[in-house]
Amino acid sequence: MRLLLCLAGHAGEVVSIDDLLNRVWSGVNVTPDSVYQAVATLRRQLGDDPKQPTHIATVPRLGYRMVAPVRPWADQSIAQTPAATGAPAPAPRHRAGFARAAGAVICLALAAAFVFHGKVADNNRSASPAVASEPPKSIAVLPFLDLTEGMKQEEFADGMTEELIDKLSKIPGLRVPSPTSSFYFKDKQIPVADIARNLGVTYVLDGSVRKSGARLRVAARLMRADNGYIVWSESYDRPFNDILMVQDDIAGEVTKALRPSLETRPTP
Repeated sequence: MRLLLCLAGHAGEVVSIDDLLNRVWSGVNVTPDSVYQAVATLRRQLGDDPKQPTHIATVPRLGYRMVAPVRPWADQSIAQTPAATGAPAPAPRHRAGFARAAGAVICLALAAAFVFHGKVADNNRSASPAVASEPPKSIAVLPFLDLTEGMKQEEFADGMTEELIDKLSKIPGLRVPSPTSSFYFKDKQIPVADIARNLGVTYVLDGSVRKSGARLRVAARLMRADNGYIVWSESYDRPFNDILMVQDDIAGEVTKALRPSLETRPTP
């Protein structure tokens, strides 16, 4: 929500990664990965396509820009026109502050919608018998996001997803949906909890791929689908020389790191 407020407060302007870290994660020691993951999650909530954005656009090597229009809330009980109140029109020097305040109102309305959606989803999950019957040792690997410049590593990201599915499916007692089932949800704006319910899994693994020069960074995180809590997360940096070897290497490390979490029965 702080990220949305920050971008909306500077609508039309490019906000750098450093500025976002200083303003949104002030006083917290985090890496740029936090920004990338938060933007990806925000886009998913807004139903925004990163390749053809209508809300948040990526500006390569610079940052992000809010491209959606930000305007005052239309409710007359919140903001009345000068003609209706008899008050003089605001001076030009106050208009910038008014625009930012209006942006905050829009964002707060969006926040209320997100909270309401979350409560409805929670109620549906608690009332659904399918959730209660989900096997505890089950995980779905969602297609990894390609966050490289120009999104030129989609093939690698898809290969990373398939490699992880293959390795996780070899863990005894662990149920893993097939690549066909996971890739059905690629680029679809569906909440993670709904995807997990459709696939009948308790855990969801997702991640992203970024490239900097001759090096590649793969970030992965494991979540409990019923409450959205992150159980485990890690980033892996490798030289980008042999794609297949990098995929196999990182998939092996992720699988090894996930074993303790997946082999422990989750607390109801």
